[in-house]
Amino acid sequence: MLTKRIIPCLDIKGGRTVKGVNFVGLRDAGDPVDLAAFYAAEGADELVFLDISATQEKRKTLVDLVHKIAQKINIPFTVGGGVSSLEDASRLLNAGADRVAINSAAVYNPDLINKLAKKFGRQCIVVAIDAKIMQDKSWKVHVMGGKKATTIDLFSWAKEVEQRGAGEILFTSMNHDGTKNGFANQALQKMNNLVNIPIIASGGAGKPKDFLEAFTEGKADAALAASVFHFKEIELPTLKQYLEANGIQVRI
Repeated sequence: MLTKRIIPCLDIKGGRTVKGVNFVGLRDAGDPVDLAAFYAAEGADELVFLDISATQEKRKTLVDLVHKIAQKINIPFTVGGGVSSLEDASRLLNAGADRVAINSAAVYNPDLINKLAKKFGRQCIVVAIDAKIMQDKSWKVHVMGGKKATTIDLFSWAKEVEQRGAGEILFTSMNHDGTKNGFANQALQKMNNLVNIPIIASGGAGKPKDFLEAFTEGKADAALAASVFHFKEIELPTLKQYLEANGIQVRI
């Protein structure tokens, strides 16, 4: 059995870590460099850094901040937000990122996934998918930091990004984001049955049991969370001990 990963997420806006509910109502959660160093020391398996307003503000990811974080940590580090070209990805990887995450740019220009995978290797490419369950119970992909709905079906898109060369999918349920009521486990399990690349579960972590269910029910390969870690509602060593005690293989 492969080790399951726990990944704190640093959502960055204006150079600070922020966190909201259902993608709105953001509040300050601290300095991203300090938080990154803390999580690396606490036993995080990886970190994800998302410059959440870069696409909306039509600017590039904060490369200097990426470089500062990379100097402070010794664990894999994925960076996204405003990545829309090979040059963008190259800058971030050269600044110290291990992987780049693309979201809106992949939807608008799916060939970008193929190009990135060809140039940097699929192990460097994460496609982040923000999706929302609609009134008709279908899951639709959203872009622009969750602000804009598309007609694209979540599961069809997951299969396509794998075929185009994504090495991993970061799936955030907008309905669950920040609610602390658990992950979208049914959707996670369905996606897991459709693709053969790892899936990171995001959106909804509130208690240790939520992580356990993401792995057992959702079949996720990794679980990502923000506010429960930033505001110390769950501590990483305690969470990993709980998961191990419940039969989940984790790196202690």
